[in-house]
Amino acid sequence: MAAAVVEIPAREAKPTSRIVFTEGGKGGVGKSAFATMLVEWYRKQSVAVSLIDMDSENKSRGSLAHFFPEARKTNIHRERGMDGLMFALEEGTHIVVADMGAGAGEVAHEWFDLMYADAQTYGLAFTAIGLVTPDPASVSSVLAWANFLQDRVDYLIVKNSISNPSDFSCWENDPQAEAFRRLARPRTISMQYRVQDIEQVAREHGVTMQAVADKKVDVPGLKEMPNVVRANGYRRNLFAELDGVKDLLLL
Repeated sequence: MAAAVVEIPAREAKPTSRIVFTEGGKGGVGKSAFATMLVEWYRKQSVAVSLIDMDSENKSRGSLAHFFPEARKTNIHRERGMDGLMFALEEGTHIVVADMGAGAGEVAHEWFDLMYADAQTYGLAFTAIGLVTPDPASVSSVLAWANFLQDRVDYLIVKNSISNPSDFSCWENDPQAEAFRRLARPRTISMQYRVQDIEQVAREHGVTMQAVADKKVDVPGLKEMPNVVRANGYRRNLFAELDGVKDLLLL
C-alpha cells in the first residue's frame, strides 16, 4: 500500500525588511523615550536603521528628531504621509524605526489596511510596540491598536515605570488584557523608572542616554558622576531586555 501523502504547511519566508513602530495612542507613556533607547540599542548591534519621526503634534522638543537630527520628520496627516515608511526602505536600510505620536491611530489604520497584504509579498514584516504604564488609559490604547492590527504584526509590550514604584495591576488583571496576552502572545519587557531631573533635562535638550553615559554632553545637571552612572545603568538594563526579544527587532 502506498504511503499516504502528508501535506506540510508552507514555511513562512523569512522577512527581508522590518518596520518597527511605536503605537501612537495615548500621549505621555514614554514612546519617544523608549524609541530613543531602541535606536541606541540598534547602534550597539551595529545595525543600520532608518529613523522616521511621525509625531503628528510636530513638537520641536522631545520627539525622535530632536534626539536624532537625521530622523526624517513626516506629517502623517498629509496625503501619503505614511508612505514615508516604505520610502525609507528604498534608501538601503532593511529596518525602519518609526515613532508615532498620539492620535496617529486612524491614519495608520487606514494605511495598514491598504498596504499590508501587498507589503507582505515584498518580504516586509511589522513589529508594533505598545507602552503600558500604571495609567489604565495606556492599557486601553494598546488594546485598541491590537483590536485593529490583529495577527498582522509581532507585538512587543513595554511596561514603562514612569513612577517609583509603579503598579501595573491594570495591565496584569484587566480581562481584555488577559485575553490579548492569551491570543496574541505578545513579548513583554520592562523599562525601569528614570529619575525626573535626568529625564526632563535630557528631553529638553535632546540628549541621549548614550551621550550622558559617554560624558559627551555640555548640559548643566547631566555631567555629574551620579548621572553618568545612572545613564549607564539605564542603558545596560534596557539593552538586556531588548537582547531577549531581538527576534522581533532584527531580520
